[in-house]
Amino acid sequence: MSTAYLYPHSLKCLLITGANRGIGLALTQLYLNAGWQVDACCRSPEKASDLNALTTQFKTLNIYDLDITDYTAVNVLSAKLFSRKFNLIISNAGYHGPKSYKFGNVSVSEWRKVLEINTIAPLKIAEAFYSQLLAGTPSIYVALSSKVGSITDNISGGGYIYRSSKAALNAIVKSLSIDLAPQGVISVVLHPGWVKTEMGGPHALISTSTSARGLFDVIATLKQEDSGKFLNYDGQMLPW
Repeated sequence: MSTAYLYPHSLKCLLITGANRGIGLALTQLYLNAGWQVDACCRSPEKASDLNALTTQFKTLNIYDLDITDYTAVNVLSAKLFSRKFNLIISNAGYHGPKSYKFGNVSVSEWRKVLEINTIAPLKIAEAFYSQLLAGTPSIYVALSSKVGSITDNISGGGYIYRSSKAALNAIVKSLSIDLAPQGVISVVLHPGWVKTEMGGPHALISTSTSARGLFDVIATLKQEDSGKFLNYDGQMLPW
């Protein structure tokens, strides 16, 4: 498949996690503006005022209360959305964990929490909504990773918790790209850039809108041969 990725359905369907703020919210708005059906998931949607405000403008937006580490709830939601034909799933929800720690002072409990959210949950999402991805094929599974998960690019050390969670996520999606390719599913990991969000902090380099627009454009041009790649928000290939 050498041509640009084409969506066959007149109403294209997206499932996205962590849609209540930051990059997730910006992506949700972009896909709604493009005419997509969006199933947006987040914890405590009653507090997600910006996301809820979009429902007055877009009838194609549905919001669901979901803790991605509650795998029973994930499966319940999948059953509720059993008839969906997802052309795209974006696993966006993530957790950085502690930042001000060094070697010799790594919190095991926080490490487990970060791994649960950043590494295990994205795979369980893919498993739970596998049938809906197949129904929407050709389809795409995207996990938002981070450049700090690149082992090759690690020249500064530290960051044991977050780095390892994203490196492991990269390995998982690489395996998904092999396992799901015969069914027509493209699986990629994307780095959103260093973004000015609660996680990225005020000194980050780009805005959520710049990041989301870049990710949106990269996803729109993915081809089958891109499955298994680690890509920057501007489309540049990143080292593992």
